[in-house]
Amino acid sequence: MVDQTNHIIQVESEIDSIVSLVPSQTEMLSYFGLDVETVGITKFCIHPKEWYNSKKRIGGTKNIDIEKIRALNPNLIIANKEENVASDIELLRADFTVYTSDVVTLESAYQMMADVGKLTNRIDKASALIHKIKAGFASLPQINKTVLYLIWKDPYMAAGTETFINAMLQSIGLDNCHQKNKRYDEIGLSEIQTLNPDYIFLSSEPYPFKEKHIAELETKTNSKVILVDGEKFSWYGSRMLSFKSYIENELLSKLK
Repeated sequence: MVDQTNHIIQVESEIDSIVSLVPSQTEMLSYFGLDVETVGITKFCIHPKEWYNSKKRIGGTKNIDIEKIRALNPNLIIANKEENVASDIELLRADFTVYTSDVVTLESAYQMMADVGKLTNRIDKASALIHKIKAGFASLPQINKTVLYLIWKDPYMAAGTETFINAMLQSIGLDNCHQKNKRYDEIGLSEIQTLNPDYIFLSSEPYPFKEKHIAELETKTNSKVILVDGEKFSWYGSRMLSFKSYIENELLSKLK
């Protein structure tokens, strides 16, 4: 198999020892029923809670503990191009099988699910997951407004057009007005005012925006400022199953 960074993956035995370096993909491994096989996760892999409390933690996504991973001796490591450090991935590839995802579109998310399903002998579960997600996304409400999606404060940082967040925004008809940088970029208040989006979304992660931060922007812009669930917009994998319900039962009422 070739992973999403064009790295060739060779699996010579059944996968029975997995380390996940990505919270959303950890949650997907649980959905696939890989409880026994998954032996290591990051400190940010908070779902499922049972795994967070019981699995060996091997550091954070950006500062993994290589020696702890070596001690676990996994025959598969699940990583991500954006969430993990390239030099760490290269170091691990020297001794372990590492699948690295690069998810920026819905299609690349589906491909990642299929790849991990194939690697872990969960092809049927992966196919069923993809089918369920696609069915839900086929009937998502369309909002047809402009939006600025902020992920950080002091300074403000916004998600660009070549991010998975952008793909999720597009799926509900929202036009991301931040196009200066296609990934993530700092943005000042004056630029926000110039862009003048219909909505400003404050993500609950990675910066923990709260309700108190809404007023800071509402008093200085003409936009409607809304706190949104960052996991719903940025976690690729089984978390996508709950996106339709979130939009219909929670987000739409906030947009009015």
